[in-house]
Amino acid sequence: MTLPAWIVALPLLAAALMTAVPRSRLLMVGSAAILTPALVAFLARTILRDGVLQMQLGGWQTPLGIQLRADGLSVAMLGITAVIMGVITLYAWAYFRDHESSRYFWVLWMFLWAALNALFLSADIFNLYVTLELLGLSAVALVALPQKAAALTAAMRYLLVSLSGSLSYLMGVALLYAANGTLNIEMLANTAQASPATSAAFAMIAGGLIMKSALLPLHFWLPPAHANAPAPVSAVLSALVVKASFYIMLRLWLTLFGALTSPSIAQILGVMAAMAVIWGSIQALLADRLKMMVAYSTVAQIGYLFLIFPLSQLAQGSQEALQGGMYFLFSHACAKAAVFLAAGTVIYACGHDRIDGLAGIVRQMPVSMFAFALAGTSLIGLPPSGGFIAKWLYLNAALRNGQWWWCALLLGGGLLATAYIFRFFSIAFSNREEIVSARPVPKMMEWPALGLAVCAISLGLVAPAVKKLLGVGGLF
Repeated sequence: MTLPAWIVALPLLAAALMTAVPRSRLLMVGSAAILTPALVAFLARTILRDGVLQMQLGGWQTPLGIQLRADGLSVAMLGITAVIMGVITLYAWAYFRDHESSRYFWVLWMFLWAALNALFLSADIFNLYVTLELLGLSAVALVALPQKAAALTAAMRYLLVSLSGSLSYLMGVALLYAANGTLNIEMLANTAQASPATSAAFAMIAGGLIMKSALLPLHFWLPPAHANAPAPVSAVLSALVVKASFYIMLRLWLTLFGALTSPSIAQILGVMAAMAVIWGSIQALLADRLKMMVAYSTVAQIGYLFLIFPLSQLAQGSQEALQGGMYFLFSHACAKAAVFLAAGTVIYACGHDRIDGLAGIVRQMPVSMFAFALAGTSLIGLPPSGGFIAKWLYLNAALRNGQWWWCALLLGGGLLATAYIFRFFSIAFSNREEIVSARPVPKMMEWPALGLAVCAISLGLVAPAVKKLLGVGGLF
């Protein structure tokens, strides 16, 4: 078994062994959390040295066999997944330490990790569907873990949206296979031609992925799911799960659909992105619960991700736009995971997340609030954070072509993010007498959020290394 296959198999083996031998939970979780990032780091080193790595599962060659492909984009996604999943695992161990649902959580957690890894390594559109479906089912089950009415309602809504999006995607896959006789992405890129069937396939695939990515106006399932799920689940949903659908759409756009669709499609996606940035930010500003504020912030931040499509179609600066979009993905994943973990710690300590009831919380929980502030710096886009690098690349791409309206959106969105983050901190730093009282929090629940927040800031300092990795495979 080669390196990409082990990266997928290791979390699956951990889940299977935990199910068969529940007492092995600590050993299996710890082994997966250590070995999987180590394997991903070794894979990154390998492709930087040798170039794109491909493998055929079971010895069957394409188009019959299942192919795994590791290039710069997929390995970068594996890397950010390994970092975030590994850190959240530490947090979750303390969070679920005495929780009766922990035995279900860890099996689903490893299953979700394996689905993410398999998705990023899949090289044909049907296997992308399979991994996307596995990811959605495990995510829905994790949302339902609290077994409260609000969580179950949110999970059911998420399930219906996930299945609808998957069905739409699968119908598009069927059309492409009927027209081209292959499911391999590389082969499709060489054989697919502009036609009504291709246009219909793109519409179905894009519609399903947009629904799963929660881009406005198909975002209605996200705030309730993220706000009512356990804190580790909220963090991974926002940081990684919605990014998986975006990753598929970006890869198909770069390799297949970008050359077969009109530029107006990219502009339509840009308009939807702009609406998401504005509307999501306003809702975050008006939210009365901390986790709901962060959830609506995710709606807004997803809008920034989809700006990669109109900006990458410009005559100049397309590479800057692509790099900016990916940098935004990485920095947002770290920052939003940190914010959700910090919010979860607040709920653990105070028993609620009503913003007006958190006056003076910074005095009780300085580490968590410092993590929130650092992550907020990246979400706003202040230097030297990864969010700043991403927005700077976006701005350069727009200015090179005189499209000032994207610049206005980026700056206005940053001001709105500043408003809702500082609104929370104006209460958190309040000197009112009715300062909130908080129970002690395990250190393992405070430091992971700070670690991810530091990662979001540090991404702004390692841009050349990230750019070099993304360049493997010729997509960037």
